[in-house]
Amino acid sequence: MELATKLVELQKRTLEHREVLLTEEAAKNALVMPFLQALGYDVFNPKEVVPEFTADVATKKGEKVDYAICKDGKVDILIECKPASAELNVKHASQLFRYFTATEARLALLTNGVTYQFYSDVEKPNIMDERPFFSFSMDAIKPADVKTIEKFAKSAFDIDKIVQEAGNLKIQSLLRKELEKEFAEPSDGFVDLLARRVHDGRLTAAVRENFSKMLVNTISSLVRDLVNERLSSALNAASPGLVEEEPSEDEANSDGVVTTAEEVSGFHIIQAIASRLVDPKRVTIRDAKSYCAILLDDNNRKTIARMHFNGLTAKYLGTFKGKEEERNLISDLTAIYSFSEQIEDRLRELDGNIPA
Repeated sequence: MELATKLVELQKRTLEHREVLLTEEAAKNALVMPFLQALGYDVFNPKEVVPEFTADVATKKGEKVDYAICKDGKVDILIECKPASAELNVKHASQLFRYFTATEARLALLTNGVTYQFYSDVEKPNIMDERPFFSFSMDAIKPADVKTIEKFAKSAFDIDKIVQEAGNLKIQSLLRKELEKEFAEPSDGFVDLLARRVHDGRLTAAVRENFSKMLVNTISSLVRDLVNERLSSALNAASPGLVEEEPSEDEANSDGVVTTAEEVSGFHIIQAIASRLVDPKRVTIRDAKSYCAILLDDNNRKTIARMHFNGLTAKYLGTFKGKEEERNLISDLTAIYSFSEQIEDRLRELDGNIPA
């Protein structure tokens, strides 16, 4: 089975069970070990995947990391796990920092089973970087993520190539963040750079302001067109039927509508929440240009929630009470879980047979 297929299956398991995985041990057994298996490692071979790995560290004795992946007795990857509900940050990586220096490992992984952060020693040899060179979330795995994850598989693992590429991935990540800032709120320098290429006159304050507004709209349109062009055929082939054949009134002119990977992942999260009260098969997805609707019984009059994910930077989850929709800003897909109560209340409102 290809890695991409295994990751899709693991993603479904993650979305279904993450809420009950409240301890580190539960996250390790249900999510992290299957991920290592998907990469081809034998988690039941204590010489290959060493649980509770211990090494003497100058400042700490007898401290352990959750796993060490070894080859021929040499440590290749150190892994530290946290509960699925825990947010990952550099404070959680303190043991990895110490062990990274004390062992031959040049690759470290910090994870809660949902988010995976990979670290190396790009900035200073034998000292783990404070920021990961690559990270991904099971909530929304991108095609580019799969290609990078393949490099960590047992069959393809080459630590020298990974460390060499880590520097490039880190720079790409930093460039991406800077581009996101420019796309959302263009700086004067960025506006001037492009305005001078298409404007012959003097760049007055009014001209700059006008160009700045047009840049945001132009970039948003360009990105959406590129996404539509590259993903529509692949998504339609992978998920036939996700887009309704008979569009609703709002979708009457929905040519070019693309159900993105994030929208599909968001749908699975809402479906998992709803499954506490109703058969998950009753929860369906219907996409439109301006939003993606989650419906009960595939009925356009029974909207459970709406995902407004088409903005360039911000994402909103629309929750309902009666006919009123409230748009809630969410930082990432995991935030959908914080609206479980509103989603359950909406289901009770739509189906009077659900007990309070």
